[in-house]
Amino acid sequence: MGAMHTRLETLDRPYERMAAFYSERAAGEAGLIVSGGFAPSPEGVMEPGGPIFNSAKQIADHRMVTRAVHEHGGRIVLQILHAGQYARVPSCVAPSAGMSRINAFSPQVLDTVQVRSTIEDFARTAELAVGAGYDGVEIMGSEGYLINEFTAERTNRRVDEFGGSFEGRLLFPLEVIRAVRARLGRAPLLIYRISAIDLVEGGMTGDEIATFAGWVEAAGADLISTGMGWHEAAIPTIAATVPRGVWRDAVRNVKRAVGIPVVASNRINTPHDAEDFVATGTADLVSMARPLLADPEVARKIRLGISDEINTCIACNQACLDAIFTRRTASCMVNPRAGHELEFPKIKLTHRAKRIAVVGGGPAGMAYAVNAAERGHDVTLFEGERQLGGQINLAKSVPGKAEFAEMLRYFEVRLRKLGVILHLGEFATLTQLLEGRFDNIVLATGVIPRIPAIRGIDHGKVLSYRDVLTGKEVAGQQVAIIGAGGIGFDVAEFLVGDPAQSLDADSFFSYWGVDRTNRRKGGVSAAAIRKASRRSVHMFQRSAEPFGQRLGKSTGWILKTKLRRENVTMTAGVTYDAIDDEGLHYRVGDEPHVLQVDHVVLCAGQESNRGLYAELLTHGLRPQLIGGAAAAGELDAVRAIDEATRMALAM
Repeated sequence: MGAMHTRLETLDRPYERMAAFYSERAAGEAGLIVSGGFAPSPEGVMEPGGPIFNSAKQIADHRMVTRAVHEHGGRIVLQILHAGQYARVPSCVAPSAGMSRINAFSPQVLDTVQVRSTIEDFARTAELAVGAGYDGVEIMGSEGYLINEFTAERTNRRVDEFGGSFEGRLLFPLEVIRAVRARLGRAPLLIYRISAIDLVEGGMTGDEIATFAGWVEAAGADLISTGMGWHEAAIPTIAATVPRGVWRDAVRNVKRAVGIPVVASNRINTPHDAEDFVATGTADLVSMARPLLADPEVARKIRLGISDEINTCIACNQACLDAIFTRRTASCMVNPRAGHELEFPKIKLTHRAKRIAVVGGGPAGMAYAVNAAERGHDVTLFEGERQLGGQINLAKSVPGKAEFAEMLRYFEVRLRKLGVILHLGEFATLTQLLEGRFDNIVLATGVIPRIPAIRGIDHGKVLSYRDVLTGKEVAGQQVAIIGAGGIGFDVAEFLVGDPAQSLDADSFFSYWGVDRTNRRKGGVSAAAIRKASRRSVHMFQRSAEPFGQRLGKSTGWILKTKLRRENVTMTAGVTYDAIDDEGLHYRVGDEPHVLQVDHVVLCAGQESNRGLYAELLTHGLRPQLIGGAAAAGELDAVRAIDEATRMALAM
């Protein structure tokens, strides 16, 4: 299990929460767990109040975590992470002057004495970690944090012994490794996380990284873990738009240079892909981080031969990284228990099984049905379409969102193995629900597209987002999209995007400007010049705010970058007047405009589908509403699955 930020330390009972979080992954048979990053000094924390381990007074708290993992036969190492110029605190430091574009604070430059002191800070934290029961440490030298800033020309312009030449830039990480090794002795595990490809101008070349990896081994590391890219890189590294296993060449470059085991990571989310990395000799071990948020029992399920029951990470980032970047605690869309283990008790069989009808087979309905059935209730699920999934079937058709198919696969497998009775292609009727003698009725009937009050809204060139995403032909060259929420952006990407970019390594590297050979500094090259898009797409919104304000923090920039490269125009502060043969009539302020378009796609929000709910109320029943049927808003699978899970467990 790879390290990840959770922000559990910001909640009440933080170490109790961490113990519950990590012990559940140890019980799921993860062979080795790497904790989230702990700073060795105050100026190295990720944010005010961020995790730090620099005092013996903290040992008792950490022992709560290590004991919990060891009780399940697991092993855990502490990641030591100094954020450097990424630390969102006024006291942040860096090897050289210069402000990161993703931080509001300008770092202070470390002098030579301070560099030596920082090396001692790493060694001290490593010593404390082993004293607290950790089985070793991982030194974070990747992703653009302090150590990585020393190794790269772009951020190291020092003239003392810790800069200048290639050897000088690498002296700091090597001295950190030596100091930690000397302090720990031979037994505890020492992992070094290396940046296998920097993905920024002024980073290291592949040859330099390979040389450095050999020196890391000689300095005393037992394993090398590979990280990809800096956080400020303009190239995505772990979002769903990144093809699975795409960084294998960068991992292989490190593997060939050393004799110690090498760990692969980033966009490896299935047993098949993990096995391929090991079987081909690309790596010796595979690290999964977000996949163990999605399912803490990945390893156990592989051992038992039930990989089809793995709740696969879909790399959406919506409940994990997006939460972290907006100062919330990490969880998981497909597994809302993640990070909330204390609030979600282990599933226990009910003392009184109930007959439950669930109407609607979207994310909320499926999540409710699975969790209720796991508790031993007798569940019948009605879905009007001939396939399960609801809005998932729309999402998975969008380029870069094919992973949503894994969510649907998981739910389908679990529903059938749990014996949930499925009525597909069958809209539940009032009579069925009344005569079925159900103890509880749960309505997950979802949403219907909102139709805005615009003159000519019934014109033949008008389509809903459902029409487009379910395959209704958009034959015209000029398309207007009304509405610029998440659905509007998805429709724009559907109309102009290339699905191959998230599925094929060569297409991905070419589009984003990645030098697959990693011969260039930082592994970056010029992005390919795209052919003119097959369509001209124009997005409109009533609000005057910047476009994409409500997109995910960790993925919105990717989508906006792609649409900008496809010359999608975006107009804000719009008032819509009419749609007719001439096109879309609108105003910006008092100025009228007419855009000649072949199609107008409505992405103007949605409304809860509550027709059946109203009927049931008139017959004295009190059904529960979940998901979009309870609150439409933006299509929010995170909320829908979380809500459904909590309600089912409380049944």
